[in-house]
Amino acid sequence: MTTTLFQEDRRTISATGETLRRCPDAMLSRYAELLETGRIHWTEYHHLERRLGSGGQGVVYLTMRRGSDHFTLPVAVKIFSPERYENERTYDEAMERIARVSARVALIQQDNLLDVHNFVEQRRIRLMEMEWIDGYDLARLLTPEMLQRTHERVNADRWKYLNNVIVTSGPQQSRLKPGIAIAIVRECLAALAALHRDGIVHGDIKSSNIMIKRTGNAKIIDIGSALELDNIPTHRTCTPAYAAPEVLEGRECSPRSDLASLGYVLVEMLSGRPPFAGLQSYRELLEAKRSIVQNLSHILPAEVSCNELLMNFCRGLIAPDPGRRFPSAEAADLVKEGAASFHRQLIVGGLASEYENEIRLWLEELE
Repeated sequence: MTTTLFQEDRRTISATGETLRRCPDAMLSRYAELLETGRIHWTEYHHLERRLGSGGQGVVYLTMRRGSDHFTLPVAVKIFSPERYENERTYDEAMERIARVSARVALIQQDNLLDVHNFVEQRRIRLMEMEWIDGYDLARLLTPEMLQRTHERVNADRWKYLNNVIVTSGPQQSRLKPGIAIAIVRECLAALAALHRDGIVHGDIKSSNIMIKRTGNAKIIDIGSALELDNIPTHRTCTPAYAAPEVLEGRECSPRSDLASLGYVLVEMLSGRPPFAGLQSYRELLEAKRSIVQNLSHILPAEVSCNELLMNFCRGLIAPDPGRRFPSAEAADLVKEGAASFHRQLIVGGLASEYENEIRLWLEELE
């Protein structure tokens, strides 16, 4: 038989009115000591479960944080490689910068932005502990294999609906329908707005750095290339295919640079192919990015290029001249030709959907 207990002041009584005996004095003394010292410390154990990804900065693992009484929590740990640094001093300096930016990001607590838990060292090698996000990165979600997996798991009617509303085949990879793509971009804009308000530029927005959670929400991850606008480092890292033209040229990196990178991701989602695939040289990339606005109607499918509001929104993100882009992430969402206006247009036309729920159901079908 179960017993219900009630707490009144410092006493605990049962439902029958019986006052329970107090715990031993020794335990109460240890409890009081813990409160009085003002300091708490413990050793934290992690078990590396599986590799989540790797890049120029290091490797990310899914780990289990183990606590007392069989408590476990899945978290992600990024282990920063010293390989590309000349010596320990340059590695230490880079890690100090990343730790400083990470501490600022950890305070923002925006729902579409990665949660940073800690930044530690193990024999001088730095590790960043972050939330583990249950879902898929956008790059993987757009692969033809994932679309084929979806096809294998749904019936004919559902497959037709998915192709009309959520995702369909593209020239090189899956292509997201406009409403879904803009829903993802809007959540990314919310994350970028929070970063930019705090004087931080993400610096490496790309499809693999956008996680789509099983809840249907998007999260921007990997802040290893983030920089403080009031303390811009001499050496910066980026992914050339997604970097704004001014970043490739070594000029000013600004919040509008993040908007251009997000714009390239949007073009990729809408077109079903990375906009700069196959371009390797610096000159080719720069030329393609300077001319992408003029070529946009040829890159995007007819259902997109026929919508002037959506085309203007794309142009406002990827304009080669930073001064011709949206002035901020908030403006990109909320101004007259912003993302919110496009969603309102879908509502008026009876084409709106519960986007987060649609994405959630799609990811369930991938399992």
